[in-house]
Amino acid sequence: MDAGRVCGTVRIAQTDERYACVSGESLLAGMAKLGRRGIPVGCLNGGCGVCKVRVLRGSVHKLGPVSRAHVSAEEEHDGYALACRVVPDGDVELEVAGQLKKPFFCGAACAGAPAINK
Repeated sequence: MDAGRVCGTVRIAQTDERYACVSGESLLAGMAKLGRRGIPVGCLNGGCGVCKVRVLRGSVHKLGPVSRAHVSAEEEHDGYALACRVVPDGDVELEVAGQLKKPFFCGAACAGAPAINK
């Protein structure tokens, strides 16, 4: 798939929110870019585990290693992943493993990052 090309739709089961994902973009980055609420945001690189999700339908692939402190091998087998470290392979339905946040706010983790509300 070409970078920048829409690769499918991501649906968050708890809120029924949907957004288009772009090829090569993590689940979390896609949501952040649109200013959506749902997946909690933390460090953005797999170190904190706050963006843990469970993929209910569809598939994802890893952007890099994931700390077993946040996603065990058994959890990974059961569909759990860190949204900041995986890219969807097409349409995906997921549920947020942690507490859903009402307003989407990136906070200090996005300091210096491009604006997320366009």
